[in-house]
Amino acid sequence: MKKESFQDLKPTIWVGKRGVTSVMIDEIRRQLKDRKVIKVRWLRNTEVNPEEVAASAGAVLVEVRGRTLVLTERRGASPGGGSRNI
Repeated sequence: MKKESFQDLKPTIWVGKRGVTSVMIDEIRRQLKDRKVIKVRWLRNTEVNPEEVAASAGAVLVEVRGRTLVLTERRGASPGGGSRNI
């Protein structure tokens, strides 16, 4: 997907006043598996660190504009979000 087309992408995840929760991270992972690229938006009164969201979801942060971020699936990611028990 070209960078210009991110503008046409509709947000599929909305972060509310509770902020980013573990359930939301799981939903981001699920949507990335299905869609490969997703857009996340958050409320003005909510603090969100886009780098932390991407790291928690095991995704690549592509773009941040205002209260919107774009994530893509990390290539070569292991199933399970990258956390393994050895």
